[in-house]
Amino acid sequence: MNLRTAWLALVQHHALDRPAALQLESLAPWHEPPPQLQRHLWRTVAVLAAALGGLGIVMWIASNWDTLGRPARFALLQGFVAVMYAGALWRAAARVPLGILALLGTGALFAYFGQTYQTGADPWQLFAWWAVLTLPLAVAGRSDALWAPWVLVATTGIALWAQAHTGHRWRVLPQDLGVHLLALSAALGVTAAMLPLPALQRVTGAGLWSLRTAGALAITLVTTTALPALFHSPVAPHYALGLLLLAGTAAVTGQRRCFDLFLLSASTLGLNVLLVTGLASLLLEGSRGDLIGGLLMVGLMAAGLLAGSVQLVMRMARNAQAQAQAQALDPQAQPAHHSATTHADASKDNA
Repeated sequence: MNLRTAWLALVQHHALDRPAALQLESLAPWHEPPPQLQRHLWRTVAVLAAALGGLGIVMWIASNWDTLGRPARFALLQGFVAVMYAGALWRAAARVPLGILALLGTGALFAYFGQTYQTGADPWQLFAWWAVLTLPLAVAGRSDALWAPWVLVATTGIALWAQAHTGHRWRVLPQDLGVHLLALSAALGVTAAMLPLPALQRVTGAGLWSLRTAGALAITLVTTTALPALFHSPVAPHYALGLLLLAGTAAVTGQRRCFDLFLLSASTLGLNVLLVTGLASLLLEGSRGDLIGGLLMVGLMAAGLLAGSVQLVMRMARNAQAQAQAQALDPQAQPAHHSATTHADASKDNA
């Protein structure tokens, strides 16, 4: 029910006359723009303008690519990156959109360098340098618009590092456990750096969407690494590692200080996928021809596990919302958790 419908219902229920109805209407804020509209609107417009401007520059470079020599191409890309960095340093109000252009330009420069000289470097090295060199830019920008693409670059580099150290194949073998453990731990470490803890936010300035981007990528990487382990005989230890990491992620994101409904739901979904797949592998492998009975058992177990998981997640979400409301009513009760409870309430509203 929106405000207009609620206003009409109150007028009808209390049989208000016209002056009283107009007075009640004056209390409703629908005639005024949302209080945060100006700030969020122009910030969004600036980010979109940066993306469209960067796309236009890329198209212009592409259309004149054949007329430029190698030195001119490098000079153009390096000049573009330098100008964007200088503009972000000079104009604090335009730091985020110019920072996005600088981040994208840095990636384009590394891509052209790798295509031109064929140094033999693995792709993960280019992504690693891209992430390292743009990390100060993301820290200085203190915006989700910068942290979200940086997280994507860093996680892509981690995945490519794991692929390069497992024979340049997306394989999951028992002897590759150490490589995958390091890669998954690094991806979860990037997510942990985005958590809404006061000590971390004073440094990064990261917000809700950078946390969710990093968490979604890390959970996807963990799940897709653990699933192929079931197809080995015996089962590769990556499966148990995936269960452990996803359970730990769910436990952390379910805590009051770090509560996030999106990540809690994503990690719970990953756990459900791994558990149901493991049960299916166990039951169907020993079904000895009774395929229908095995599939029925797997379906019942999956439904029960999903129902229990949903109830648990919703109960935790209601508890987090109640704690956030209690904190809002009594801000002096636990001031150390102010940012975390606000984040929990934002997670509930955005879910």
